[in-house]
Amino acid sequence: MPPKNKTAEVEKPFLGRPGNHVKMGIVGIPNVGKSTTFNVMCGMQVAAENFPFCTIDPSVSRVALQDKRFDWLCKTYQPASEVPAFLTVTDIAGLIKGASEGEGLGNAFLSNILACDGIFHLVRAFSSDEIVHVDGDVDPVRDLQTIRQELLIKDKEFVDNNFSKCEAEHKRNGKDKEAKENYLAFCKIKEWIEAGKELRFGDWSNREIDMINQAQYLTAKPVIYLVNMSEKNYVQKKNKFLEPLKEWIMAESGGEPMIPYSAEFELHLSEQEGDEAKTEYIAGLKEKYKVDKLKSAMDRIVLAGYKALHLQHFFTAGADEVKCWTIRERTKAPQAAGTIHGDFEKCFIKAEVMPYAELEAAGSEADCKAAGKMMLKGKEYVVQDGDVMHFHHNASK
Repeated sequence: MPPKNKTAEVEKPFLGRPGNHVKMGIVGIPNVGKSTTFNVMCGMQVAAENFPFCTIDPSVSRVALQDKRFDWLCKTYQPASEVPAFLTVTDIAGLIKGASEGEGLGNAFLSNILACDGIFHLVRAFSSDEIVHVDGDVDPVRDLQTIRQELLIKDKEFVDNNFSKCEAEHKRNGKDKEAKENYLAFCKIKEWIEAGKELRFGDWSNREIDMINQAQYLTAKPVIYLVNMSEKNYVQKKNKFLEPLKEWIMAESGGEPMIPYSAEFELHLSEQEGDEAKTEYIAGLKEKYKVDKLKSAMDRIVLAGYKALHLQHFFTAGADEVKCWTIRERTKAPQAAGTIHGDFEKCFIKAEVMPYAELEAAGSEADCKAAGKMMLKGKEYVVQDGDVMHFHHNASK
């Protein structure tokens, strides 16, 4: 028998709040298309006038996640109720240079970002005489640097305040091992942020991750970069700012996802009533600009936000309801059951699991079970994205 691998790495915790009740915030300087994008994503109206601080209070909505697996289950089970997965999105008013010191409505907006778990960082890559840019001219790389610097300044302030408390605790309890290890961990965090580096890019120990998560620092949150272009540029897939943005994100932001899109195109598309009208609108643009491929980017954006928060979902399916249950990656079966009802987690016995691919290949639940593809799993089973599950428990009704 080969020796056990004693050096096998244990997975580190994720940065960010644990659990599945998390949300993405749309962040950017004024007049880049945040509220228009939010309107399209959520199918609801919030203030989007051409004025730098028109969005004073954040608007929150749950955006349905498109999933072909969910569509197939609904078609197969024909349930009375259909409940898709959602991504919670917050529209946050624009930040300007000096927001960390209270410029504009900076302090309130920074606290709204603090309450989010991930960031859609939206930048403007279109010119318009009607929509003024707060800094006069369009320069999306400069805008990225402005927001990044404001978040870093605020994080440094947060870290300094928390470090002072940690340092005082260490001095009071000089012989306490826990206090000393917390102090040393905080020294590393402080050194990192003072070097102008964002916290999500550090190589942290479990203790350091716990300390970062407790404070929910701004630069520890995952970022998806959204590049808002004109409709013409988006259709033609041409824009002079895309390459400089890509180079900056690769060099300064670890190559985090960048998604080009057009709020103008998405708004016009959303105003078309019915699938046929939407298809005709897209066909008209393809003919006008002589392109072969064109589709909305909204599904891609929502899915990118969902994945950035380490979210996935399992399904429950039957004649009454087909429902997506959102959980965090690495969630075990009892905790997944707890998203349905807390007593299901406490009184968990086992779970019937059908991997979605096996169920679809079999064609029905009965055929999947007959083929031996339905599995019984216990407390240590890590739920996989797309599992179709039924939980056994002894909770009293």
